[in-house]
Amino acid sequence: MQKEPTILSIETSLDDTCAAVTCGTRVLSNVVSSQTKYHAEWGGTVPDIAKRLHQEWLPKVVDLALRKAGSPKLDCLAVTIGPGLAPSLEQGITYARHLASKWDLPLIAVNHMEGHLLSSFATNKNGKPVRSFSGCWPALGFIISGGHTELVLMKEMGVYELLGETLDDAAGEAYDKVARMLLLGYPGGPILAEMAKSGTPRYHLPEPMTMRKDLNFSFSGLKTAARQFLEREKPELNKEFIQDFAASFQKTVFKHLMTRFRRAIDLYSPKMVLLGGGVVSNIDLRNLTRSVAKEYGIPTFIPYNKKLITDNAAMIGVVASYKFARGEFSDPSSLDRLPNLNFDKSDTILSPLAKI
Repeated sequence: MQKEPTILSIETSLDDTCAAVTCGTRVLSNVVSSQTKYHAEWGGTVPDIAKRLHQEWLPKVVDLALRKAGSPKLDCLAVTIGPGLAPSLEQGITYARHLASKWDLPLIAVNHMEGHLLSSFATNKNGKPVRSFSGCWPALGFIISGGHTELVLMKEMGVYELLGETLDDAAGEAYDKVARMLLLGYPGGPILAEMAKSGTPRYHLPEPMTMRKDLNFSFSGLKTAARQFLEREKPELNKEFIQDFAASFQKTVFKHLMTRFRRAIDLYSPKMVLLGGGVVSNIDLRNLTRSVAKEYGIPTFIPYNKKLITDNAAMIGVVASYKFARGEFSDPSSLDRLPNLNFDKSDTILSPLAKI
């Protein structure tokens, strides 16, 4: 039986500086250092600030991840190369290259979105899987994050087909932008979702793309409708109104997401659903997705730990463990950032010459 690789992974796709150590799918450590407070006054991620902080924090975050894992002997390094913010990705790649050369270790390039997709495969230090994925292909990946909303058909490990994606704003972006209209601060999306729990969806907002029968998403029109309503009605932004408006907005978002989700199930008959991405932190969304999948008799899986839902390096390590088994290594000298990487372009992250 092949030994499971111990991998140090680095993730810097946006504004979290992350490092983790995994052994196969077991998470030995998972360190996330958030930059949120440094970007708050600007209302969004500032590339120059993110780049500088990644550069400053990476050595400390990597050292902490190694110490928390018990300073194990490493077999490999892994790093996110896309999608994401180019200056942020560059810092992670540069530091991973440095460590690969310093420690004479192979390096694996990982798609950030594949990390979210496979985050449900992670197990704790004891390696006790709480589920079995045997014979569960095809799987339907439903990734809902700040920058991406995607439906992905997973035909087997490492074989994916992008079924649908957002044509403009992602769900998480829409939450943040509407939260900004309601003066909820930054990042406002989680605050908006929390306010929605106590509200009544009494305001009508139009569901996007009702005439289209594909599996793509769009949230810019819903965002515009929210802004036009607020400009036209000029409501007092008191707690009751914000709660009700948040509930109305969230109800429409969920309806749009579930319309596409049901359609994907009808078309592709998956045997399991893998739910990932930061917006999955929303408990109501998780419960609704599970409920819809249950109607079809399909199990839904999410990461066992909340830290694995948002951006983190452990999910990168899980992907890397499967790529390690397939011999998918990258040449550090030719490794580059791919800010627009997606599942339909995933072959670009692997040089055929890098297989060993």
